[in-house]
Formats: sequence, structure tokens, C-alpha cells
Amino acid sequence: MVSGKSGGGASSDSPCYNDIGPKAKKSARKKKITKAERLKQLQEEEERRQKEEEDARVKHEKEEMERLERQRIEREKWHQLEAKDLERRNEELEELYLLEECFPEAEKLKRDTRLLSQWNHYIQCDGSPDPSVSPEINTFISLWKEETNETLEEVIAKSKLVLNLIEKLRLLLLQTPSYDLEDKTIIQYRGSILELQELLHLKFNVATERLLRQASTLADLDSGNMEKVIQDENVALYVWANLKKNPRYRSVRFSETQIRFEIPRILATSGIAIRLLHTHYDHTTPLRPVSASLQGHTATATHFVKDEVQKGEAEISKELQEEYKQQECESVSVCEEETKVEEQGDIEVQMILKEGLQKYVYPPESTEDFETENAFPPIEVTLEVQESVIFFEDPMVARWDAEGKHWQTDGISNVLYQSEERLITFSLETFGPVTLIQDTHINMPFQSWELRPLDVNKVLLTVTTVFTEIQIQIKENLCMLASVKVDNKKHSSTLEGRWMTPISFILALKETGLNIFPTGHSHFYVVINHKEPLVEIKAYRQLALLSSAFAFGWSKWNVECSSKKVIVKLREHLTEEEPVQDPNWTLLMFSGDRAQRLKINENSETFSEALKEETEFHSTLYHLVKDFASKEAMEKIRSSKCQFIDSVCYMLLSTRLLSYS
Repeated sequence: MVSGKSGGGASSDSPCYNDIGPKAKKSARKKKITKAERLKQLQEEEERRQKEEEDARVKHEKEEMERLERQRIEREKWHQLEAKDLERRNEELEELYLLEECFPEAEKLKRDTRLLSQWNHYIQCDGSPDPSVSPEINTFISLWKEETNETLEEVIAKSKLVLNLIEKLRLLLLQTPSYDLEDKTIIQYRGSILELQELLHLKFNVATERLLRQASTLADLDSGNMEKVIQDENVALYVWANLKKNPRYRSVRFSETQIRFEIPRILATSGIAIRLLHTHYDHTTPLRPVSASLQGHTATATHFVKDEVQKGEAEISKELQEEYKQQECESVSVCEEETKVEEQGDIEVQMILKEGLQKYVYPPESTEDFETENAFPPIEVTLEVQESVIFFEDPMVARWDAEGKHWQTDGISNVLYQSEERLITFSLETFGPVTLIQDTHINMPFQSWELRPLDVNKVLLTVTTVFTEIQIQIKENLCMLASVKVDNKKHSSTLEGRWMTPISFILALKETGLNIFPTGHSHFYVVINHKEPLVEIKAYRQLALLSSAFAFGWSKWNVECSSKKVIVKLREHLTEEEPVQDPNWTLLMFSGDRAQRLKINENSETFSEALKEETEFHSTLYHLVKDFASKEAMEKIRSSKCQFIDSVCYMLLSTRLLSYS
């Protein structure tokens, strides 16, 4: 009975549990949150949000307080550094002044050299005149005018002396400081140059006429016409006389050369002579007036001592600003500056008449007497281009406009330049001086630059442009072209290995087409990174002072800073090792009166003028590098020769790397 009840009870309870279980779960899922619970949840969320906001506020306040504290500390440190810089400013400027005594000392040595050169010329007694002495050069010119029976060979031989005298006068005008050049002396030198140029050209004309009077005795047996070719390092003279007047002989080619003319029938049947005077100098373009330029300010005396500081800076600034104002009254020069005369030839046709030679005007002023309209077509000319001249693009051909006194490109057509053969062919409507030109500023702005020590008082300046890489060695008072690369290939130049004074070197480099020297007007034609002239000139002078022990280079951040500041990269360089692929450069910023090391490096993503940690401000670049330079480096700097420093500064000023890179 008991067990039956027990079993029955168990049996009856079990289905009851199974029926209620699912309903209970369903009921639990459907259970609604009460209003009180909802309010409690919202309250908890609000408290949590408020706590998070409070934590964020406290954190922000803490961070802001820390930031403000850091700024306060930085400002305090900045003010301390400024105060320290100001406190030692006069002392540093006085020391810089003593170092920069090398510039007036170098100028004194230049003057002594000029005087010594005059004395050496006097004691040589070689019969050549001193072009700076008016009676001597006037006597030379008068005596040469009296010589009327010279041959072309004799004139060309004499031209070496004449060109040397002209070059000496040019260098005297360029190298002598303005305070040593009186106006009457400038007029005298310029007058002598013009007289020598005109007399040299006259001598070529007279000797050519003398040759043509003997043309029949010098006639070629095959053609019956006369041909004469005379060449030296400065001049190549080609003369052809049409003695047979054969209408079928219309192609004139000088033997053993590529130079030729295609002449029209009217010239082929006329008694004419063609002369091509191919010169390696330009005596056609008028002389430019002698004016102060940025390149001439290396000798400017500086007075960086106490009360004289501002006065000295004002004097330099005024001189530099005057240069830029010249563009208002020199518009003609600005136009001429777009192109550079690279080489020149004077093509003349002369009529052989009984009464003598007459210049033949082609085409004549009146063509009414001639039957056909096209009786005077353009003359096709092929000329050889000098090996010494580099053209980075196909050269333009220009002719001299005698009335307007300038070069122009009209009247010239069908120009074809064969760069491999170095031949240029063109059609010329009229005879006269022609020249090959290219853009003066084709290598500006520069892509980069580097100044690296090689030895004691010797550095290597590398300038990289779109077309070329030029390396220049500088030692004492001399410069030399070390190498030239065109399209990443080494290009041989006649200037390589030849040491010259800076001005002579710059002139020679320009004449070969390697122009990396801006003028006062170049900013009209080139997009530049303008820097204040006073800041620029101070930077160049101080870079030159340090150049015997430190390498300097272009920095991309120089474009980012203002025009009142310059940025360069620097590293100590004491041995003549090959340049390191990835050297550890330091960035310096200089404003003319404050120098500092920058926290950023060349690979940083953004620009910042923040001061490098654990460094200080200084009034000069010299005192800035003293903080981290080795003793050996500082000894090298202090033992550098004044002429070397002056030459480095001159080249930096002449290239204006900080504005034109």
C-alpha cells in the first residue's frame, strides 16, 4: 500500500512538472522591465557617463596643465637661451669681426698682386704695352695703324697679343674695386678696348683685300677659283674667291672641313669673294657698363663690433638694394640677358672690281633690274660648332642688327643642328655677323649643391642642375673646373685642370656654355627661392670661414623657411674621403644675427623651427659649430688662409646657391 502510493504519487507528479516548465520559461522571456528598473538603469548609465566625463575632464585638465607647464618651461628655457645669446652677442660678434679681417686682408693682397703685375711687366721689357698705361697703349695702336702691308697670317699672329691686351683691360675693369677705379680710368679702359676691337677687325679687312688682289695667282688648278683657310686657337678664317664665274659651280665647300655654302645663280656668275671669320670671342655685342653686382661685394668691409654693427649692415644692404633697382633703367640689358652668345662668325661677300673691293649687299636695296622675283633666295650655310662649347638644347642662330645694336633671329630659317657631328645648317637671307645662342638661365634654378673640404685650404664645390653636374675646385686665390657631367655622362672640357683667378674662371665657364652665375636681373627669368640679400651675404661669408673643416649642402627645408632665414645641412669633414652615401647631416638655420641647430632632419615629414635638444642659440654660425666641433676642426678653421676664404666666398656669392637652388 505504501509503496503503491509512493509509486502512484511519483507517477502523477511527473507530467505535472513537464507541463509547467515551458510555460515558466516563456513567461520569464516575456517579463517586462518595470519603470523603476528602467529609471535605475538610466540613473546608472548617467552616473557612468558623468564619471567618464569627469575622468576625461580631469585627464584633459591634467594634460593641459602639463602642456602649459611644458610650454612655460620651454618659454622660460627659450628666454634663458635668448638672454644668454644676447649676453654674449657682442663678444661673439667681436670674435667674428677678427675672423672676417681675412676679407680686407685678401683685398689688400689682390691690390699688391695688381701692382706687382705692373712692375713685372715693366721690368720684362718684352716690347708689349701695358694696357693700363694710356701712353703705352695709344702708341701701340698708332704704330699698328701705320702698318699697312700685313698678310692674314701676320694679322692672326698679332691678334693673340691684341686679344690678350683686351682681356687684361676687361679683367682690370672687373677685378679692381670701385673705390680704386676713377671714372676717367673706366672711360680710358673701355675706350682702349673698343679701339683695339675695331682696329683688329679693320686689319682683317685690309689683309683680306690684300689676299684677294693676288687671288688669280693662288687659284686652284681644278676649279679655277681661289680658296684660303687659316686657323689658330682664337680665329678661323675662310676665304673663297669666284674667279671662273661658272653658273654650275654653286656649292662652295672648304677643303678638309665641313663648312660649306650653297650660293644662288646670281652670285655664282658674279665676281665675288666670300669670307667667313669664325671667332672664339665676341667683339660685336656692345660693352656692358661697369656696375656693382652681388659678386663684387666680397670685399665690402664689415664692421661687426658694438655700435658699428648696424651701420655696417645698413651699408651692405643699401648697396645690394641699389643693384635690384637698376632694372628700372636697364631694360635693354634685361632683354639681352635671356640669351647667351656662345660663338660667332662674320660672313661677308665682297665684289672684286677694277677699282678695288666693295662690300656686296645681299640682297641689293633695289631688285627692279633683275628678271625673276626669286633672284636672291636665302643662302644655305653649314658651320662647324666648336668642341669647347656645350649646348644643352639645340642652339638658336641669330644675326646682328647693326641699326638696333642687338641680336635677332628673323631672316634665318631651316635650322638643323646635328649634335653628334657638331654641325649646324641654316638659311640666311642676308650676310653679316651670325652667332649661336642658348638660354642664359638654362641651368637655373639648381637642383642641389654641396661644398666639401678636400685638403688644407682646398674645397670642392658641386652644383647639380637639370642638365649637368659641375664640380669646381677652389684653393687659395684660384679656381679650376674639376669635372663636368652631361646627362650623367662625363664630358671632357678644355677648362679642366686649368687654375684661374675666380673672375677669369667665371668668364671662361660662361664662354663655354656652363653658366651657373645669376646676375642682378636673373630673378626676372628664373623662379627662385628669394632670400634677403643681407642674410644671404652674411651666410656666404660665414660658410666660407668654416669651409676648410665642414661640408655644407642643400636642404629641402630651405624653401620652407621665410626669406629672412636660410637653412643648410652641415657635417664635420676633415679627410679627403669619398662622399658618404648617407652621411649624418646636421641642419642649421641662420637669420643673419642668430644661428641654431634644428630638431628636424632632412627626412622629417613636416617642417619645424624647433631647437634641437640640449643646444643653444648663437649670434654666428662659427660659434654655433664650436659647441660640437672637434679641436682639429677648429684649428683648421683658424689656420685657413685669407685668400682661400675670400675665393670660396666669391664663388658662393657668384652662384647664389641659397636663392637659386
